[in-house]
Amino acid sequence: MKIIDKLAWIEIKDKSILSTKSFGKQKYYIPGGKREQGENDEQALCREIQEELSVELEAETLKFVGTFEAQADSHPDGVYVKMTCYMANYKGALKESAEIENFKWLKYADKDKISEVDKLIFDFLKDQNLID
Repeated sequence: MKIIDKLAWIEIKDKSILSTKSFGKQKYYIPGGKREQGENDEQALCREIQEELSVELEAETLKFVGTFEAQADSHPDGVYVKMTCYMANYKGALKESAEIENFKWLKYADKDKISEVDKLIFDFLKDQNLID
């Protein structure tokens, strides 16, 4: 079994979750990405969010939410993504950047638009009464 290790930023507003769609992709994903050599979770997540959405996460407000694993989209069976999720405050205005085509605030009913691992995260957030 192969694991793709990723980080994600959970941003919730009005019981909806911020989700991004990359150019050429069909599904929306919770924003984030992979660590670069030598980065810890905080450094990698702050860098990825700055690159993707042009905002600065306030590192001192990072709060661990959970880790979720599921089959990776568009990968062979047995390739899983492990998503370590954090919430954090941010500075700036959200704006698509780098590979991000657009972002949307999704509700639980939008689960058909997201990846398998994000479905687990949506279920968790719904159970916590954080999204509708």
